[in-house]
Amino acid sequence: MDGTPTTPQRFSVVSSPMRAVIRLRRKVRVLKKSYLPLDLQRQQSQELAQMRLLQRQISLNQTNLHNPSVSLLSQASFENSQYFTFDTSGHQSALSTCKRKKKHRKSKVLYPESTKKYLPSEQKSKAKRCLLLLIGIICFQILNAIENLDDNLQKYDLDGLEKTMHREVFGQKAAIESIMEFLNDYLATHIHNRPLVISFNGPSGVGKSHVGWLLAKHFRSVMDHDFVLHYFVMNQCPNKEATSACQVDLSNKIADMVTRAEIEEKIPLFILDEVEFMSTVLLETVSRFLQPNQTNEFLNAIYIFVSNIGGNEITKFVLQNISREFPQSQRKNEALLRILQPLLIHFHPLWKTADIVPFTLLEKSHIMNCFLEEMRRKGLYPDQSHIENLANQLSYFTKEDRQFAITGCKQVMDNVNLL
Repeated sequence: MDGTPTTPQRFSVVSSPMRAVIRLRRKVRVLKKSYLPLDLQRQQSQELAQMRLLQRQISLNQTNLHNPSVSLLSQASFENSQYFTFDTSGHQSALSTCKRKKKHRKSKVLYPESTKKYLPSEQKSKAKRCLLLLIGIICFQILNAIENLDDNLQKYDLDGLEKTMHREVFGQKAAIESIMEFLNDYLATHIHNRPLVISFNGPSGVGKSHVGWLLAKHFRSVMDHDFVLHYFVMNQCPNKEATSACQVDLSNKIADMVTRAEIEEKIPLFILDEVEFMSTVLLETVSRFLQPNQTNEFLNAIYIFVSNIGGNEITKFVLQNISREFPQSQRKNEALLRILQPLLIHFHPLWKTADIVPFTLLEKSHIMNCFLEEMRRKGLYPDQSHIENLANQLSYFTKEDRQFAITGCKQVMDNVNLL
């Protein structure tokens, strides 16, 4: 009675782990035969771990053969163990990726030997032609604009003006270059956003009024007398009692001249000499025409102020910096502008928009050139010894073996008239 139930129970306990071992070994053999792109070391380590766990389970089952209840529990736990799921999802995914790689291999295109290989032909775009046409139009407009600028400058003959000034004005090379630079930039076009305002400042007799006279003469020759106004304050408005009448007269002349010049597409020139004697009312009248918020005809105009304001400061600067060598004349002008601009703005705010051109002292050699030029105008024979005697009659600032005329060339004409 006791031997009959024990034999089937022992057989079932022993047979189930053995069947699992057989299945596991078969699975290992199948995996070894199949070609899988997996890491072999990882696969072997997993198999060894499973084998060890299986052997441990078998040893536990053999120790519990005499206890049926324990063997049944162990068998249930063995069937429900998480280590013996034998999940093959990883192997299936590896196989699927390997197959996918094989499918995506590009097949080579074979050409027969009798045929020729041609590259694909490029189709010409019509937009390319339009782009080339647009570039040609832009280049033509640029060239046309440059030619128009040159034509506008040729209309005023600024090259001839520059040659005349260098020939007849002595010792003011930097001032002449500044004036010509301002005129070239402004007269290159007829449309502007503000009028051009230039201020000639320096001591007496250094050539400021002479440059103003040359400018008036030149622009009257290239344009018309009606578009140039040379206004001398002491001659036009000598009495302070007639300031209101002078104000109305000056404003009417400016308004009438700019209106007629705009019709003929010309830029008028206003030269105001002896500005230091101009009353505050006249200065306010002129400053209203210098504002940028005006109509076009008032924006296209050139105003030149000639005065002795700042002459003493320029004289001190020249005498104090005789030994100092400036690398460029522009550096010297910048130093003078830092001195003159606050002084002129304090005199009247209209100099805030003005381009200041300082005229420096003349040396004795420049005075001799003034005598030579004046004698030629009068038809006198220019004797060098006679010119030196006339030049020695003038007064000079002497410093470090250099002589600067106190009154400049102002007394040259009177001395030549006495000959």
